[in-house]
Amino acid sequence: METLVLAAGLFVSALTSATILPGTSEAALAAWVYRRDDWALAYAVVLAGNVGGSLLMYAVGRKLPQKRPLPVRATAFLHRWGAWALLLAWVPVIGDALPVAAGWLHLRFWPCFWALLFGKALRYIFLVAVLLQIL
Repeated sequence: METLVLAAGLFVSALTSATILPGTSEAALAAWVYRRDDWALAYAVVLAGNVGGSLLMYAVGRKLPQKRPLPVRATAFLHRWGAWALLLAWVPVIGDALPVAAGWLHLRFWPCFWALLFGKALRYIFLVAVLLQIL
């Protein structure tokens, strides 16, 4: 039961970290890895939550009215790179806006999903590897 509650907390933290809401997925993941042995479960949970949060932001972007255009630099970047731009969705500050902009531009879902999953998977496996070396 304890593992389920901790996993739910980690999931929510990771989900909110990928939205405009404040979240601390890195700190929650570090606490899990420090206190427990099952880092692979933590990795799966934090990845699912963070990708889920980004997909939620993508869905929000698709529903936003297109009355005013996005900034030219943002749309040029997304038009140039397409869904692959979402590989950078883990980057602080700009990362939260990229899925919203991709949804607003109606980029295809599946390429966006795979780019988000791949970019965030690399981010979190790197973070877990560093945490395991430090802790």
